[in-house]
Amino acid sequence: MTEIDISPDLKKLLRRLKLSPMLETMPERLVLARQQKLSHEQFLELVISDEVQRRDLLSTRTRARRAKLDPAMVVEAWDDTAKVTFDHNLWGELQTLRFIENRHNVLILGPVGVGKSFMGNALAYIACRRGMSALMLRTDKLLKELRASRLDHTYEQELRKCFVVDLLVLDDFGIDQLDATESRDIYEIIFERHRVGSTVVTSNRDPQEWLGTMTDPLRAQSAIDRLQNSAYELVIDGESYRKRQKPKWKGNDAATKQ
Repeated sequence: MTEIDISPDLKKLLRRLKLSPMLETMPERLVLARQQKLSHEQFLELVISDEVQRRDLLSTRTRARRAKLDPAMVVEAWDDTAKVTFDHNLWGELQTLRFIENRHNVLILGPVGVGKSFMGNALAYIACRRGMSALMLRTDKLLKELRASRLDHTYEQELRKCFVVDLLVLDDFGIDQLDATESRDIYEIIFERHRVGSTVVTSNRDPQEWLGTMTDPLRAQSAIDRLQNSAYELVIDGESYRKRQKPKWKGNDAATKQ
């Protein structure tokens, strides 16, 4: 590729407009423009498109970081050879995020290790890519944070974080027995988000079993009824997906070949 120098004046102008990242791809775009004899308008569209894509990617990463998401657990990284079964048509529909537009919920249910958290994270990452806000928390950790926030008087602030996001993912829901305070917190979150925002819940227990984990039967019935009756249920079964995420060392293979 022919080396092209960008003039100091152009660099100065781009920095003044806070467009200096465009300098990273501009030389190769200039070469391409000359090779393909692009018009000035086509060249301008090309370099601006690069900058838009860069900013979109940066925004997605920022939203995903705030949402506490694992960047490795995205839809395109899912291993389709995994020996798990689920409704692929429903999974495809969920990826459109129409459930968020309609303020519906999603319950991802199944035994330990089949990829429930992966799918919850993947849906939240799609939301971040589309400019939506998301938050993913392990349920027991969320409840501990809310309990601690009562001591430093930030409870309302912490609780509000769960209310305002477009998509809330409660991971490993319904595992532990909840005391009265924790039961009330879960009730408040589900009640406030009902028909206002979408919630994804991952759990290795059936929704009917969740009722027995909450201290207050009335609040439990009210919360679970709201959550379940406005939710899609994606049931996963099969062997542990985590085996596929286990690190592999090729040392043994190399030793065998010697």
